Amino acid sequence: MWTQENRNWYDRSHLRYASDLTDAEWAEIGPIIPPAKPGGNKRTVDIREVVNGVMYVLSTGCQWRAIPKDLPPKSTVHNYLERWICDGTLERIHHALYVKCREQASREASPTVAVIDSQSVKSAEKGGPRSTRTATMQERKSKARSVISWSTPRA
Repeated sequence: MWTQENRNWYDRSHLRYASDLTDAEWAEIGPIIPPAKPGGNKRTVDIREVVNGVMYVLSTGCQWRAIPKDLPPKSTVHNYLERWICDGTLERIHHALYVKCREQASREASPTVAVIDSQSVKSAEKGGPRSTRTATMQERKSKARSVISWSTPRA
């Protein structure tokens, strides 16, 4: 229910972008982010701004070249995102924020009830994620000439 207290809690108008992290959110995920690799140069980028850039792209769905100029360069944000996807950091960030949101809503960290629609059930009966993936993948085209083109006379 939207009470005045809830409205204040979810108000993000004081942030630069709605996707930027609040201080409380940063306190939750800051320790999750791996430190710079030893032996290399010191990290020169503000890692919180990189996270804000990642959150901006993920929340708006914008193209990489459309990242605002006051965030780190698109190549920096993209490289960190790729690294964090590969090493599981992005998943840990998501989990930490997810659990925090559920706790703030006075709910258990893990949901105890799930709602499944008929489309999901049909997909699971056919083989689950594998069937969904193959349905959305592009068809591979053979580099060899097809039989039809061999049998069709050229004009």
